Amino acid sequence: MLEEKIKSVIRDVPDFPKPGILFKDITPILHDHKLCSEIVDAFAEKLSESKPDAIVGIESRGFLFGFALANKLQIPFILVRKAGKLPYKKIAFEYSLEYGTAKVEMHEDEIKKGWNVLIHDDLLATGGTAEAAAKLIQMQGGNVSGFAFLVELEFLKGTEKLQQYSKNSISLVRY
Repeated sequence: MLEEKIKSVIRDVPDFPKPGILFKDITPILHDHKLCSEIVDAFAEKLSESKPDAIVGIESRGFLFGFALANKLQIPFILVRKAGKLPYKKIAFEYSLEYGTAKVEMHEDEIKKGWNVLIHDDLLATGGTAEAAAKLIQMQGGNVSGFAFLVELEFLKGTEKLQQYSKNSISLVRY
């Protein structure tokens, strides 16, 4: 089963980025081109009925499989980046973190009104960054058609936060 294959490759890094956190490192997956292809194929299969108009990938690990998936589905791939990283005219959304705030941005001409857009990231924790991406899509007149994550940390209940944008959420691996 794909979930077990992925879990066997993900590396646990204790106390990163701060003490008490067990970080799920997906970078070892990138050494296995066959597993990467299986992951993209699994996402494509799960999305076969929803047919998004575009995929938004969240910086930075959301770019890895998000771009490959958009390419496979032959639809545009759109970047959501941390503030100050995009060169053209942009829109921004600031959101709360456990300690302080963060801001993400997108070019202002990326989403066409009425588009159904899938948001992709490598990992769903509390859902704050994915929610910020959803807000950026809505600010441009797009609809959030769903979310796709490689890994979901279910105990942090991020899916609950995202349900107001779309009930369609895919996670290939759950902890």
